Amino acid sequence: MTTEPDRKGRALASPGRLDTGSAADRDLPSRTDPVAGELSSVVGGPVGRHAVIGRQRWFTALRAILLLAVVFLCFGWFAKAACIQQAPVGPGGELGLDWSGSRQYVAMCYSDTVPLYGAERLDQGAFPYKKSWEETRADGTTQVRYMEYPVLAGLYQYGSMVVGKVWNSLSFLPQALPVVVYFNVVALGLAVAWLVTVWATAIAAGRRIWDAALVAASPLVIVHGFTNFDALAAAFALTGLLAWAKKRPVLAGVLIGLGGATKLYPLLFLGPLLVLCWRTGKMREWGITACAAIGAWLAVNLPIALLYPSGWYEFFRLNSERGADPDSLYNVVTSFTGWPGFDGPLYAGAKPLILNAVTLVLFAIVCAVIAYIGSTAPVRPRLAQLVFLVVAGFLLTNKVWSPQYSLWLVPLAVLALPHRRILLAWMTIDAFVWFPRMYYYLGVDNKGLPEQWFTGAVVVRDIAVIGLCALVIRQIYRPSEDLIRNGSAVDPLGGVLDGAADRKTMARKVTYSGRAA
Repeated sequence: MTTEPDRKGRALASPGRLDTGSAADRDLPSRTDPVAGELSSVVGGPVGRHAVIGRQRWFTALRAILLLAVVFLCFGWFAKAACIQQAPVGPGGELGLDWSGSRQYVAMCYSDTVPLYGAERLDQGAFPYKKSWEETRADGTTQVRYMEYPVLAGLYQYGSMVVGKVWNSLSFLPQALPVVVYFNVVALGLAVAWLVTVWATAIAAGRRIWDAALVAASPLVIVHGFTNFDALAAAFALTGLLAWAKKRPVLAGVLIGLGGATKLYPLLFLGPLLVLCWRTGKMREWGITACAAIGAWLAVNLPIALLYPSGWYEFFRLNSERGADPDSLYNVVTSFTGWPGFDGPLYAGAKPLILNAVTLVLFAIVCAVIAYIGSTAPVRPRLAQLVFLVVAGFLLTNKVWSPQYSLWLVPLAVLALPHRRILLAWMTIDAFVWFPRMYYYLGVDNKGLPEQWFTGAVVVRDIAVIGLCALVIRQIYRPSEDLIRNGSAVDPLGGVLDGAADRKTMARKVTYSGRAA
């Protein structure tokens, strides 16, 4: 207990030290945001004018946000629970997963983790990248297959399988089908990873800590939190950004590299860092981070690449041979126009060379435009703004936008553009795409939806993401409208960049001085 004097000089008991430095400037959504103000009526209304912020010892804003994340992760698990229902489906009444009647689509509970348990031969206890099998193509030819995920994602699946088999071997524990236990083990790890993502976002948000509630309570968490393994990469990505904000470039690089060994997208962060470090003359720090990222990625990948080169290369082979996925803009054009694609009909195993080249060139153009924006903005852009633009540009120009990839954007969008109603509208649109997707996969013959219902929803989602990018660019060139800066030039994720000389600002001052002379 501490004491504080009141206006008459009497000592008043206080439950803890008041953190006046951060509390005085903290954003209070129940006062400043109409939506949050309305929602706060459930718990008594907006915080009072005389409330002392930052004094609570235990039930802090961070813990409240993490509790909210746990609630939404539970919603996410229940959304997938229909796909791990057991029933006597075997010829002799043996228990198995009940996916009768295309349950995975009708109940909209599909998760990659369930079919991958058998497809990746995890049910056999196989070690990823070592185990191979033959798969029959559409034309009747065969293809030797291996684990198709980057190394850390593959090893995570293998580790979850081992834990699941240990669980099933202990008879005193509640028992279920091995794939069900495996799914729950995977889901538990993904839930922890998303909590780490929420924690890192909350810390990185600084005075606007409550913005992280949008990450915790995103509709996309319910739909895609357990669809695939992307929460792992998000945890590495956000903790990497947080490490950079804490002026620890080596740790930032290591975490970004580990994220790239899980899903490649965190490695894209090195581009925005390069632009900002060049603008502030901090190229040494960028070099340290880049080398640490490459070193961490190599440390994870080299052992597998040397021991099982064919298995390690499978991820890259598969992605080079994939055509335009249903979610891509290229397939949207095909869906509405009948366009055969850049490469036309391809035989099984052929690479869509023109499509691959086009996606690479378009993304390179996007990166060049973002680099120009980052170099010419009147005030150095915030790191989260450029990172969001790069990742969004990658998804929009790529030939693959798997539904769970949208999770990548959630924490980045919150840190880049914390306008709650706008972000909630985009997240709701993006989450809604899951419904026509599942009923499109169900097939029209099974009372599903025509393809254009799904691709039309994809168009709406892409327009929403493009709109977010436009708003971020607008605020880069009009920093006075940026809620994060709050009228200052501070970047909560700036790290070593904060306080550094700005080439653009210095050049402008020199020009003005020359004119005055």
